[in-house]
Amino acid sequence: MELLHKGLTEAIIKTFYDVYNELGYGFLEKVYQNSMYLELTARGFKVEPQKQIKVYYKGQGVGEYYSDLVIDDLIIVELKAAEVIVEEFEYQLINYLRGTDKEVGLLLNFGKKPEFRRKVFENSRKNLC
Repeated sequence: MELLHKGLTEAIIKTFYDVYNELGYGFLEKVYQNSMYLELTARGFKVEPQKQIKVYYKGQGVGEYYSDLVIDDLIIVELKAAEVIVEEFEYQLINYLRGTDKEVGLLLNFGKKPEFRRKVFENSRKNLC
């Protein structure tokens, strides 16, 4: 079975490693976000930083959040600059997917060692308005 948006997620992950190899560990998330934005747009992707995303519950707006990056209106990218990826980061990304029409998310951690997680939450499992 082919992974959803496989080519796009692979390109984003490659860009993540390129940025990590250039900058290394120790900067704030904003530095990595700006670098990812520059690199992804230079590679021809549509990148929306700090995109406001509304969250719905039973058809009612209940809040909003700002994703670090949305790529090609398909992938939510959550960036971290933490020691390691912790379970809470993964749940945060899953909840972002659950509350939107996006099905694929990437959690990219610019920690001491670069790490990523790919999460999928299919729209068929959601109660979207």
